[in-house]
Amino acid sequence: MEKKDVLAGLAALAQETRLDIFRLLVEAGPEGRSAGSIAEALGVAPATLSFHLSALTNAGLILQRRESRSLIYSADFGRMTGIVGFLSENCCGRSANAGACIPVCAPTPEAANGEKTASPRCGC
Repeated sequence: MEKKDVLAGLAALAQETRLDIFRLLVEAGPEGRSAGSIAEALGVAPATLSFHLSALTNAGLILQRRESRSLIYSADFGRMTGIVGFLSENCCGRSANAGACIPVCAPTPEAANGEKTASPRCGC
């Protein structure tokens, strides 16, 4: 991932409403949520939500698709993983204390048991 892409993603998330939207969509998983349900969950006016969804889409952090008459938004888990990977790429360098680095996420119960999971959520 290029530094400019990471900067665009981090800049988009450096705003409270956009961070709340993104976290809500991460929680929703690949199914995503409709614009109306996002607005309702966060108590955001439709025009304000549209502005923030556009900023997140332009930064490549969320995806948009149409289902019937609704627009559905979901987190771009590939982009999210790329940003986290970029930030932690040189974690602890090659020092003798490299084991001191904590994982970015805790393993899911399935991953801890060695099972494969289709979930986009952390399965480190």
